[in-house]
Amino acid sequence: MSAATTEEPAVPAAQQDHQAPAAAAGEPRRATPVWRRPAVLSALGVLALTLASVWLRTHAITAKFWIDEGLSVGIAHHDFWSIPGVLRKDGAPPLYYMLLNVWMGVVGGDGESRVHALSVVFAVLMVPAGWWAGRRMFGVRAGWASAALLACVPFLTYYAQEARMYSLVALTGLVAAAAFAMAFGERDRRMLPVFVVATVLTIYTHNWGLFLTMGMGVAWLVLLRTAVADERRGVWRDGLLGFGAILVLYLPWIPRLLFQAKHTGAPWAEKPPLNALLNGLQTLMGGVDTALLIAVVAGAGIFGLHLERDGRPRARAALALGITALTGVALAWIASQASPAWATRYFAVFIGPGMLLAGAGLVRFGKVGLVALAVVLVLWFDPKERQIRGKSDAYRVARTLKDQNLVHERDLIVAVHPEYGPAMRYYLGPGYRWADALGKVSDDRVFDWRDALDRLKAAGPKRTLDGLAPEVRPGQHLVLIEPIIRTGKWGAPWTSLVRRRAAQWERAVDHDPRFQRVAPIPNFHDRPLPRGVRAVVYLRR
Repeated sequence: MSAATTEEPAVPAAQQDHQAPAAAAGEPRRATPVWRRPAVLSALGVLALTLASVWLRTHAITAKFWIDEGLSVGIAHHDFWSIPGVLRKDGAPPLYYMLLNVWMGVVGGDGESRVHALSVVFAVLMVPAGWWAGRRMFGVRAGWASAALLACVPFLTYYAQEARMYSLVALTGLVAAAAFAMAFGERDRRMLPVFVVATVLTIYTHNWGLFLTMGMGVAWLVLLRTAVADERRGVWRDGLLGFGAILVLYLPWIPRLLFQAKHTGAPWAEKPPLNALLNGLQTLMGGVDTALLIAVVAGAGIFGLHLERDGRPRARAALALGITALTGVALAWIASQASPAWATRYFAVFIGPGMLLAGAGLVRFGKVGLVALAVVLVLWFDPKERQIRGKSDAYRVARTLKDQNLVHERDLIVAVHPEYGPAMRYYLGPGYRWADALGKVSDDRVFDWRDALDRLKAAGPKRTLDGLAPEVRPGQHLVLIEPIIRTGKWGAPWTSLVRRRAAQWERAVDHDPRFQRVAPIPNFHDRPLPRGVRAVVYLRR
């Protein structure tokens, strides 16, 4: 047989083209690897950002407690159902303290790292919450940008490692504001129950949640006014249902709130000047440089939403978030002119809507926005460990007193800086008798803020000392816990009086023949003054 007869017959080109797809069609399709599926990739991305947030926000998880953290742990040590009643003395809502009470039971103690871990949990949960909310309202890229910002923003890094309610109110505030924007800006009624529940949790966590709620109320009126005719009735109905439900669920706490407003307040706060608004927003955005960068670039990107042909729901969602945040901050500032209760840390309630708007605006400004986002993340990626660990020397003072055998069981500890008593009680432990500059204390884990300024004015150091001195027997110690005055920012009614009383108390005991001065703790010499307190030890003759 010739070679020619062994060759395969030629197949026309047209037939080849026709056969190829048929052959391919007959082959089984290869399944997409699990790790390449969009849902899995998204989950892995969110997990990576969450783990980065955990790494960033646990460097100082063992940091020692400062004044307010001592109050938190002290309040949370009370019986779960008695905590709302205890807070008649403090002026705060109960949710965080009740959760902390349960948390300490679950983790088996009240050590710094265990208590701080609860705040870490709330802070890192903001990463998936921000991804969900940003993606849901403004698109996939906005979701990733918001999640990345929330994973790194220094404000959360700082308060994620503090035994206070700020990371919790940041989380609930984010969910509340996002659900409000979806329910009323995008008209997704499924978000209405989420809005109600998250808002109620927010106002039961911190009183500034009321300003966020009022900001949402103003935003609702604006959305109602600008809604198209066929939507207006639904916006009106849902607003009445949502805000009405919030009011009903908050009614049980309103009598306690009114009592707190009348008898506790915030005598340690001053009326904020106008630039306090800008300072607070700068702190929220990680400093002046990043605040300006976000304001300019993200602001331009958000404005661009209104120019998109099909961007009306997103534009209305952005409008809802913007009005909520800016109106809420403005109302807080106005209220603090009449009754000062202003602190930068309270801005935690507004960080959620702020980061959602920042993420949406940055990614909508094209490559410039992405570069700005990268710059912000790099500048923000800082554990802030030194700042967090330097908040108080209360632990060091208590340990020195014990190590040098300067305190013994049944000695009298007098917190001349009264609200520092619970923190010192935590570090010194049980077995001592406690008083403060106002006199004997009935509960050494809580400071009683009720009419505290008037009571401190009436409690002269010499008269109060005369009432306490008979309880100190010869050979026992009296220990004054005094504030360390590092700056001139002690101008509020309460802090200025505490400053004066500290000097008066020390003079009164120094000149009292019943007591002999033993030692100041610590002795600073030429060292820089730390934050916190100092102790002055006296021996009863």
